[in-house]
Amino acid sequence: MVQALSERDDSGGPSARSRRVQGIVVMGVSGSGKSTLSARLGAALDCPVLEGDDYHSAANVAKMEGGHPLTDADRWPWLDRLGAALGEAASAHGIAVAACSALKRSYRERLASASAVPLRFVLLATDADEIARRMASRAGHYMPPSLLGSQLATLEPPGADEPAITLDAAERPDTLCRQALEWVDGVPV
Repeated sequence: MVQALSERDDSGGPSARSRRVQGIVVMGVSGSGKSTLSARLGAALDCPVLEGDDYHSAANVAKMEGGHPLTDADRWPWLDRLGAALGEAASAHGIAVAACSALKRSYRERLASASAVPLRFVLLATDADEIARRMASRAGHYMPPSLLGSQLATLEPPGADEPAITLDAAERPDTLCRQALEWVDGVPV
C-alpha cells in the first residue's frame, strides 16, 4: 500500500521538488525483490542503477557464502562505498537508484552521509515464508536461505521521521514500480 499521496504542480506534472538531485534506495532483506524493483525504477526514471551486492568486499561475500552473517564492522566500508557511488551517480544524472538491504537505521544514516545527496528509501516487506520461497528458488546468489533469520532479526523498519515508504513485496513488480514512482513524484526531498 502506498503511504504517501502524489503531489502535483499546477500543470499536473510531477512536483518540481521531487526532481531535485536525489538517490532512491530500494531496501529489504535478501529475496525481497530489491534488484527487480531497482531495475524497473531505473528504466522508468532513465537513471543509473547500482546493485549494492557489487560493492561488497570479497571477504564479505565469502563470509556470507559460508553462512555467516555480517557484522556492523563488515558493513561500514561497504555502505561507505555504495553511498559514495550513489551520490556520484545522482549528482551526475540528477537521480540514481540503488538496491541495498539497508536493514538498520544506522545503515541508512551511513548511506546518506556517504552519498552527500538526499536519499529516500523504499522498503519491500512481506512475510518470511514468501521470502524463504524466493530465496530457495533462485540460483547463483551467494546469500544462503539460512541467513534469512538473521536478516529479519536485524531489520529495523524505517521510522516515521525517515524519508521512506513501505510496499508489499508480494505485489507484482509493475505495481510496485508504479507505487514507488507515485511516492517519489509526490514527496519533496
